[in-house]
Amino acid sequence: MKDFEYMVECMERDLIVMLMEKQGMTIIEALDAFYNSETHEKLCDARSGLYFQSPGYVYSFLNNEINYGKFF
Repeated sequence: MKDFEYMVECMERDLIVMLMEKQGMTIIEALDAFYNSETHEKLCDARSGLYFQSPGYVYSFLNNEINYGKFF
């Protein structure tokens, strides 16, 4: 597995757990919210550099997107 893919998968896991803990979502709701988000789209784009950031930092973008409907 390439480093990029591994880092993205680890970030995905962490963000889904954070959605469940901080937003009180079920696993199905968290998976749906995350995988259908612009944040996920940008995370999978190596040019964005999000995969290299901390989960808390990326979660702040995801949280804003969920609360305000757009990626900041």
